This record gives sequence, structure tokens and C-alpha cells, in this order.
Amino acid sequence: MANRTVKDAKSVHGTNPQYLVEKIIRSRIYDSKYWKEECFALTAELLVDKAMELRFIGGVYGGNIKPTPFLCLILKMLQIQPEKDIVVEFIKNEEFKYVRALGAYYMRLTGSSLDCYKYLEPLYNDNRKLRRQNRSAQFELVHMDEFIDELLRDERVCDVILPRVQKRHLLEENNELEAKVSALEDDFDDEVELEDESKYQVELEVTKEKEKKERKRDRSRSRERHRSRDRHKKEKERERGDRGERERDKDRERDKERERESRRDRDKDKDRRDKDKGRDGERDRDRRDKRRDDDRKRR
Repeated sequence: MANRTVKDAKSVHGTNPQYLVEKIIRSRIYDSKYWKEECFALTAELLVDKAMELRFIGGVYGGNIKPTPFLCLILKMLQIQPEKDIVVEFIKNEEFKYVRALGAYYMRLTGSSLDCYKYLEPLYNDNRKLRRQNRSAQFELVHMDEFIDELLRDERVCDVILPRVQKRHLLEENNELEAKVSALEDDFDDEVELEDESKYQVELEVTKEKEKKERKRDRSRSRERHRSRDRHKKEKERERGDRGERERDKDRERDKERERESRRDRDKDKDRRDKDKGRDGERDRDRRDKRRDDDRKRR
């Protein structure tokens, strides 16, 4: 029958590959027009042409659960089970982003944990935009790296429950997977270096500014000390000058006082001499008057 899995298909995760899609969604896909018209007798070689015609991704939409062409092609791939090399070529396709998204989704459904990390993680570097149709039949924009992150982290993507994968750190501990190195790490290192350099420049400028302020402060302190010494010196000189002026004033006062005393002494001496002269003159007059009287008596 047209909806049966190919006879030589291998079981995936212990079950029929088509059973990875829930039965109700699977039946809706079988009843859809796209499945009947576009996916009938589709081979792995022709699948590429149909994948290149995709214009959006998505699961089911609408109240009556209609499948998107993207989900129909996923079920067709599960039915015909293309070779792993073909799926890897889908993932490596850089020209058609929806072909890459189809291959990544199929690898997540059927691949081992190791294959999922190995082939899907490099797609984190793809930041192209994808159109996605949601349940309400409206379109929204997502980026390829967002879609890949959902495939590796979420339990349900495009309305299909994804098989469980081992945690990455467990694979690293078992040496099955190398430690993850992000392509952005170099850019981050460059940014860190630039940030460190800018921090160094800022710190250097701050240090220079501090040194400049310190020098200004030292110069101002030095000038203030010089001014203080000058003021102190001037005050001392002023004090010495005032003291000298006071001493000179005192000396002048003493000189004046001595001069006044000397003048008083001279005046006293003069008065004494005048008095002595007066007394001598009176004695002389008395002697003359006496001699005159004696002369008269002798006559």
C-alpha cells in the first residue's frame, strides 16, 4: 500500500519509523491533498526537488488539524528512509534553508544522540530567518539557530514528540563527544580582550587623572606651605619691626625724658647760680654802703 514503510527499512528507536509521528497526525497526513498529490511514489532523488519548493516550516494547523507540507515530507522520509549520506547533504545545504531545516528535523527524529549533537550543533552558526506556521495558521519568524536549539532542547517540535537524547555532558564524560566549542567563542574572546583593553585604558586614564590630581594637590600644598612660611616670615618681620619700632619709641621717650631731666637740672643750676649771684650782689652793695657810711663818718 502507498502508506506503508518500505520493506527493507530499519526500525528506528525500536519501532517502525512512521510511528514516530502520532497516529492521529499520521492519519491526517494520509488524508491530506498534499500527501496524495505531491508525495505519491516519491523517491529519495525526487524528494530533494520537493524540499527545495518548501517556503515555511510547521506542524499541523487549523481546527480540523491540517498538516503542513513540511510535516508531510518528514513522514515521507520516515516512510522511504533515505540513506544517511543524503540526510547529511540536506543538513550541509547552505543554499536552501528549508532543505537544511528538513534534514535537521529528520536527523533529530531518527539519529542517535551522538549524531544529533555532531550534525546539528554546527547549525547554531546559521542565523537565517525561517517562516513557521503555527496552530492558528498564522506565520511567525524564527531563526535557524533558534529552530536547532528547540530540536536539541524541547520535547515537542512541529507538533511531534521528539525521541529523548542523552545529555551532552554525559557523552563528554564518556569521551564520545568533544567539549563544545562555540564559533562565537573567538568573537567573545576578542570582545573580552577588547573589553580588558578598554578597562586597562580606562584604569590607566583614571590612574593618570589621579596622579595629575595628586600632583596638583601637592603643588597646591607646596604653594600653601610657601605662602604659610611667607606669611609666618612676614608676621615675624612685622612683629620684629613692631617690636623694633616700639623699642625705638621707648628709646626716643627715654631720650626725651633724659633731655627733659637735663633741662630741669640746667634750669635748677641756673636758678641756683642766679640766686648765688643775687646774694653776692647784695653783700657787695652792703659792703659798699658800709664803706660809704664809714667815709662819711671820718669826714
